[in-house]
Amino acid sequence: QVQLVESGGGLVQAGVSLRLSCAASGRTFSSLTMGWVRQAPGKEREFVAAQAWSSSRTYYVDSVKGRFTISRDNAKNTVYLELNSLKPEDTAVYYCAAKKLQRDYYSAALYDYWGQGTQVTVSS
Repeated sequence: QVQLVESGGGLVQAGVSLRLSCAASGRTFSSLTMGWVRQAPGKEREFVAAQAWSSSRTYYVDSVKGRFTISRDNAKNTVYLELNSLKPEDTAVYYCAAKKLQRDYYSAALYDYWGQGTQVTVSS
C-alpha cells in the first residue's frame, strides 16, 4: 500500500492563503492520480481537487474553483494544495488521497489510499 502524510494545516483568518503538502511513499508515485478530500464537522466527505499523474489536467469541486490550486512534484513524491481566499466554510480536515486508475476523479469514495488528514480552521 501507499502511505500518505499531510502537513501544512492550521488556524488562519478568512482571506488568508494556506499551502498543504502531502508526502507519498513508494516508487510508483508518478503513476498515481493524486487528490484532496475534506470533511467538515457534521458533513459528508467531500472531494476537493485532483490531478492526473500523466497530464496537467486538474479537477475541482465547484465551491473551490478559482481559489484552490493542486499541483505535484513527482521528483519529491509530493502533492500540494494551495488554498487562497479562505472562507470559514472551508474549515475541515483535509485528507490527501491517491488513486491507481486515471479516472473517476470526482468520487471521493473511489480513491485507494488515504493520509491521516490535516486540520484547516478558518476564522472570521
